[in-house]
Amino acid sequence: MSTIMRNRVRVSGIPNGRPMVFAHGFGCDQEMWRFVAPDFEVDHRVVLFDHVGSGRSDLSAYDPQKYASLRGYAADLVEICRELELTDVVLVAHSVSAMIGVLAAEQAPELFGALVMVGPNPRYVDEEGYTGGFSRADIAGLLEQLDSNHLGWSAALAPVVMGNPDRPELTEELTNSFCRTDPEIARQFARVTFLSDNRTDLPGVRLPTLVLQCSRDVIAPEPVGRYVHEQVPGSVFTQLAATGHCPHLSAPEETTAAIRAFLSR
Repeated sequence: MSTIMRNRVRVSGIPNGRPMVFAHGFGCDQEMWRFVAPDFEVDHRVVLFDHVGSGRSDLSAYDPQKYASLRGYAADLVEICRELELTDVVLVAHSVSAMIGVLAAEQAPELFGALVMVGPNPRYVDEEGYTGGFSRADIAGLLEQLDSNHLGWSAALAPVVMGNPDRPELTEELTNSFCRTDPEIARQFARVTFLSDNRTDLPGVRLPTLVLQCSRDVIAPEPVGRYVHEQVPGSVFTQLAATGHCPHLSAPEETTAAIRAFLSR
């Protein structure tokens, strides 16, 4: 199966421009980048894709064993870059894809030139000396609710993820995106996302890295972003005024400006 077909890869922008690959988070798809990615088409080769099991990817390619770990998604990302013959890639990765990006760069360091982490969280579960944002009971309850009522879970989680209660259209979009995901795939991806621990992978990142931290982000609170910044050598930390967990939807101009400022350093 073609990687391009499998992940519904779309390429735009300047053919010879520095490539930028945008990776979406859990329960989302490439459309979530529609307010940010076009701004970079004027001087970059822009690549969008859907993780297998998300958006309009080829669901027949979903392998529960392969995708039982974030490394399966990282392998796909590496395949996409190689099939398109990309090098010096700027990877812009939201939420769980930030850790997928870390693993992809570990697998194929020759492909990547910079990493932008939007709302990263390497470990969602609180532990002694570490704040991830959720207790073990929180995560267990979240996953149990997903098992019992996918649509209800989607409607309940979306406003928490999105924030911005004064903009219900954003919450509605995220709810609909969650609801479109196949329930079985959503259950497994949720477990892989919320139970993974990639903290030990962070010190190995050797790319110029930007950590974009939202204000009042329940899914990736500020202490988590600060932790990621401290663990990734030489990384840049930028606090956004944007609230919630999806600044590329709620504050695309601020998000774009922060990425451009980082790339111009």
